Amino acid sequence: MDGGLMVKVSAQDVADRAGVSRSAVSRVFTPGASVSAKTAEKVRRAAAELGYRPNVLARSLITGRSRIIGLVVAYLENYFYPEALEKLSNALQARGYHVLVFMASQTAGNIDEVLEEILDYQVDGIIAASVALSSDLATRCRAAGVPVVLFNRSQDIAGVASVSSDNYRGGAEVARFLLAGGHARIGYIAGWEGASTQRDREAGFRDGLAEGGQGLHARAVGDFHHDRARAAARAMFSGPDRPDAVFVANDHMAFAVMDVLRFELGLAVPGDVSVVGFDDVPPAAWPAYALTTVRQRANLMVERTVEVLLAQIEDGAADAPPSVIPAPLVVRGSARVPEGWTT
Repeated sequence: MDGGLMVKVSAQDVADRAGVSRSAVSRVFTPGASVSAKTAEKVRRAAAELGYRPNVLARSLITGRSRIIGLVVAYLENYFYPEALEKLSNALQARGYHVLVFMASQTAGNIDEVLEEILDYQVDGIIAASVALSSDLATRCRAAGVPVVLFNRSQDIAGVASVSSDNYRGGAEVARFLLAGGHARIGYIAGWEGASTQRDREAGFRDGLAEGGQGLHARAVGDFHHDRARAAARAMFSGPDRPDAVFVANDHMAFAVMDVLRFELGLAVPGDVSVVGFDDVPPAAWPAYALTTVRQRANLMVERTVEVLLAQIEDGAADAPPSVIPAPLVVRGSARVPEGWTT
């Protein structure tokens, strides 16, 4: 302290205390830079003694790299996204990057305003989780040299990479499973119809049913929303011609559907109705639900997303083709298991 004012400690002060060059101090606090363990220890000890913290923003002005990734997500009610975002943040931090999270409206089909704000932060890259973007904004991101990767969404936009589960094959496998179980009146509760995940899951499911000689017995829309899924279940199962099985477009809605079936309508799951979801979030394995569902392999999705994004940021890699991660069916107790069933 000097005259009541805090004196700002500089990198040169740390260098003098540690007995090293100023460039050595810079390397110690630069992720991925080469520096000996002995030098790093001396510098960090001196920095701690002096209360020094590196000025990340100032460094970004010099290097032209902020090492910040903008992450935009539409909603966090679904257990899948908090877990996936935590994995993404940890994986990026392990590579020396930091994450700024931005929220869009829950079912927004266009997030241009949010992404424009992200670009104002001079981010090195953008991950758009559970949202879509316009081709115009994708072009602007590309012109600004900011790569974009869609996580758990797919779009046919030049210059935008995507990483998603194999939603189509997952839906088709659910159809095969329910048909093998002898179900004759099969329903479907859709998610938000602007989402590629919803579109592909339903397309695979319908095609799988058609291959088995069946069509949808009933359809309702839950918008990936808990309360709307409850309303959809009430409408679908309150009449005399109710389905004997239902595929729900994600686990978050499937839990709501199961609660309505069992606690409001007095139906047994799976005795009266088989229920299958999609995601395999942690509560799906809880005994209260024991939900048969399609597993989104978040670890592999995160690994691929980080790999694709950083290859573009650090190596200037060309546009990557869409990455589609296999999504296996996980059989538990919420649906009738066909005799001799194998995945």
